[in-house]
Amino acid sequence: MGKTSYNRSAFHQVFAMALVLTAAGCTTKGDGSGTAGSGLPSTSGEQKVKESELTAYCPNITLREGTAFFNTYEKGGEKDNARIIYQAAITDVTRACQYAPGTTTMDVAAAGKIVPGPQFKAGTITMPIRVVVQQGDAVLYSKLHKHQVSVSNPSSATQFVFNDRAISFPTPAQKDIQVFVGYDEGPYNTK
Repeated sequence: MGKTSYNRSAFHQVFAMALVLTAAGCTTKGDGSGTAGSGLPSTSGEQKVKESELTAYCPNITLREGTAFFNTYEKGGEKDNARIIYQAAITDVTRACQYAPGTTTMDVAAAGKIVPGPQFKAGTITMPIRVVVQQGDAVLYSKLHKHQVSVSNPSSATQFVFNDRAISFPTPAQKDIQVFVGYDEGPYNTK
């Protein structure tokens, strides 16, 4: 357990650092010196972040009850713990927003782990992860992803990161957008 906690902690630190470095690379000093906010030389084409972008609305992400966990069983062994192939869990979510006139584009990320079950077999597994953006009762975006992860060790958890970078919707006049991420066990003939 100690090793898993260390790996999870290290994963979160690396993930957080990547987000911080990405954000730092997008800012410049207001003195026109052309150096990035981190003190590194800027690249050509880098744009300054406007105050309106820093204070802009970027909707939070919610995991609906029952969608943070996903179990896969041997055929015919549903709900039998002795026949679980693997258990997957989404443990963290984050997002970033970009703005264009009248449009908000989101990058949604979810991090999690896959734990081998009694019937585990090494290979590539496919997890059904759905991202939904709603404004009131209106669905602005819904996509089911079949996220694949390679798993090989039957005695420890495998960590994964999922991203959906293609979320775009009209910038709302009010802060009334809801974003949901979670496992969706079907039906799969939906959008």
